[in-house]
Amino acid sequence: MERMPLHEALSETRATLAGFGDGAAREAQQLLAACLNVPLISQHTEPERLIDAKQIEKLRTWAARRASGEPLAYLTGRREFWSLDFAVTRDVLVPRPETELLVERVLHHGDELAKRREGRTTTSIQVADLGTGSGIIAITVAHERPEWLCTAVDVSSKAIAVATENARQLVAGRVTFRQGSWFEPLSDQCFDIIASNPPYVDSDDPVLKGDSLAFEPLLALTAGPDALAALHHLIEHAPRHLTAGGWLCLEHGADQGMAVRQRLVARGYAHVVSHRDLAGHERVTEGQWLPDGNRTSDLTSG
Repeated sequence: MERMPLHEALSETRATLAGFGDGAAREAQQLLAACLNVPLISQHTEPERLIDAKQIEKLRTWAARRASGEPLAYLTGRREFWSLDFAVTRDVLVPRPETELLVERVLHHGDELAKRREGRTTTSIQVADLGTGSGIIAITVAHERPEWLCTAVDVSSKAIAVATENARQLVAGRVTFRQGSWFEPLSDQCFDIIASNPPYVDSDDPVLKGDSLAFEPLLALTAGPDALAALHHLIEHAPRHLTAGGWLCLEHGADQGMAVRQRLVARGYAHVVSHRDLAGHERVTEGQWLPDGNRTSDLTSG
C-alpha cells in the first residue's frame, strides 16, 4: 500500500498548483491542511509523518480540482467570515473579506439609530439582508447585535437552505428567512437598514469565465447585460421598505461607486457616501431615506 511523507506530499501538491505562481506554496499548505486536517505547524515540525493511500488519493483529487480554479471553500465546504465559520456550497458565493465593510456600516448605522431611540418604547433595530446567499450579512449582524431583528431574503431555495443551516449553527436561528426576489416577499414591512451585496457583473464580462468566478453561481454574480440593474432596482424600490431616517447600504464593484452615488442622489436619498475597502477601492455606498423636505444632495466618496 502506497504511503508518502508529508514533505513529499507538499512538494507534489505545490507542483500541481504551479499555476498559482508565487502563491503555489501557500496554496499547497492550505490545501494539505484542509484536506488532511494537518495543521500548518505540523507540516514543518513533522515532515516525515506518513500519509496513507486513501489520504494521498484525496489530496491529489483536491489538488487537481483546485488547480482547475475551484475555490478551496467549495472543496472544504467551509469559509471563515468575521471570525465565524460558515458552511458554503456551490449554490452560494464564497464569502469575501470585502463584505465585512458592509457589515461594519450596518452595525454603525444601527447603533446610531438605537442611541436616538433610547427611552422610547420601540428600540429594536430591524435589518433586511437582500440576496443573502450563505447568510453572512444577516447572521453576522445577528451575532454581533442579538437584540436586533434580522430578515434575510434570497430567490434561490438552495441558498436559503444553506443560510438557514448557518443561522441554526451560529445564532440559534435568530434570523428570519424568506424566499423570493428582492422586496417581493416583504409585503409592506419596513426596516431601519436594508443591506445587499447584489450581482453587479455584466453578463458579457469575460471575468465570469475566468478561474476565479467560473465555479460560483451565475445568478449571484450577474443580473444580465446591465451590470447595475440589480443595484438600480434596490435603490428605486427600497424607500417603500425603509423607515424615516433608514439606511440603504450596498456593496458594488470597485469602479461603480460614482454611478451608485449618482443614482441614490437622483432618487432622493440623503447623506450619500462611498466607503473604501482595505485595498483602497470604493466598495460600499450608502444613502439615508429622510422625510420629504429634510433631504440634502450629498454626493461623497469617503
